[in-house]
Amino acid sequence: RVYHYELVAAAAAHPAFPSHPSRMWHSHTSPQPDDGTGQGLHMALVPETDQLSGDPWASAPAVKHKLTWRRLRALRLYHSGHGSLVSPSCQERSARLRRWYELVMENKEELARIITAENGKPLKEAQGEIVYSASFLEWFAEEARRIYGDVIPASAKDRRVLVLKQPVGVAAIITPWNFPSAMITRKVGAALAAGCTVVVKPAEDTPLSALALGELANQAGIPAGVYNVVPCSRQQTAAVGEVLCTDPLVSKISFTGSTATGKILLKHAAGTVKRVSMELGGHAPFIVFDSANVDRAVAGALASKYRNSGQTCVCTNRFLVQKGIHDEFVEKFAKAIEKELHVGNGFDAKTTQGPLINEKAVEKVEKHIKDAVSQGASVVTGGKRHSLGKNFFEPTLLTNVTTKMLCTQEETFGPLAPVIRFETEAEAVAIANAANVGLAGYFYSQDPAQIWRVAEQLEVGMVGVNEGIISSVECPFGGVKESGLGREGSKYGIDEYLEIKYVCLGGL
Repeated sequence: RVYHYELVAAAAAHPAFPSHPSRMWHSHTSPQPDDGTGQGLHMALVPETDQLSGDPWASAPAVKHKLTWRRLRALRLYHSGHGSLVSPSCQERSARLRRWYELVMENKEELARIITAENGKPLKEAQGEIVYSASFLEWFAEEARRIYGDVIPASAKDRRVLVLKQPVGVAAIITPWNFPSAMITRKVGAALAAGCTVVVKPAEDTPLSALALGELANQAGIPAGVYNVVPCSRQQTAAVGEVLCTDPLVSKISFTGSTATGKILLKHAAGTVKRVSMELGGHAPFIVFDSANVDRAVAGALASKYRNSGQTCVCTNRFLVQKGIHDEFVEKFAKAIEKELHVGNGFDAKTTQGPLINEKAVEKVEKHIKDAVSQGASVVTGGKRHSLGKNFFEPTLLTNVTTKMLCTQEETFGPLAPVIRFETEAEAVAIANAANVGLAGYFYSQDPAQIWRVAEQLEVGMVGVNEGIISSVECPFGGVKESGLGREGSKYGIDEYLEIKYVCLGGL
């Protein structure tokens, strides 16, 4: 690692940790010597703001963009030892990842509290994220021992043809703030299982989760220089991303974030033709057909739309409801929102909706609502900032929505559910596929033939049929169109960090 951190808590007097008043983050904040040159690495401090109060409560060291990245241990040591730094065997890689998984589970309560303090996610959801993030370490601990090559029958008798799979090299991992733990382990677990070293650039809003995972990686026996965390300030984010994408010693870029940022990183990575994985923006449709079980559809809609206050890439962004059940669905959906969703402090047990990540996010939700209402949409429930103030917003449901409104053309990334009425299956599929992105899509139907037709016709990478939550460690996560490249998780995820080499043995 570039820096060493003790996993304790976040700040000595912070109210998020009332039962641990003596705990705090300890860090080496003086320049750290680089093993390759003996020179110090440039650092600064990134202030950490409490999402619940808006007050600063911790800080994390930030690498300045002028740092010469070839001096990072992950780069220098990987290229001197060609991956042996990670572990000399797949069995040892597997054991270390398994131990990392165990440590994450042992510390899940503290890790969850860090997430809630960093981005405001309700504690119950944060706890779920930690379990989810740990599952990737467990999964790839097992996959590390299943990197199979091949033997191909040769056309000549004196030849033997082999196929080897080898680690791509140094992987730069750039992760978002909405899942600050799971997005790291889903990428890093696969990379380390394959035999790569990694440089993690966490979101500037949530660096502490990445650093806490780094401390547990150290405790798990993952050698220094294998898992590297490079926090940076918002002002330096673009420059640091460019350096990671252009340095010739970085062989792989894995990014989760907006489509706009992904396109910029792709341009940077093109100069050295790097391997690239991108999990980018979504604009998920949620279609409810006349044949659907309305109660199940409402439950799925609530989970799909309002998890993490609507701030996930697979959250439903457009509801399409067939005219025969439209009114019934809207009525039941509104009642469920008002009854089951509770806005508040993420550390309160009853809270299901925390704050949005920042003022800019709140303004976007307001903009989408104002635009829709100006064009004839009706607010069924919500529609304004919550009385708690700051970044809290009421869960909102709109009807009489058309495809000309901004909320059906852009990803809102907030607690806004716009409902479009449609008449035919073909119309619904056409509206769903009109977007230039295609990450996830959902629909509810009890017609078997319709289920097959729509599942195959939706232009998305993942489809939930009569399900509102579809993410799972065993299943490939990723999109089509401008929602990205490659897949994460599942048996396919490790391939993103492996090169295929063909070996021909002649003269036998």
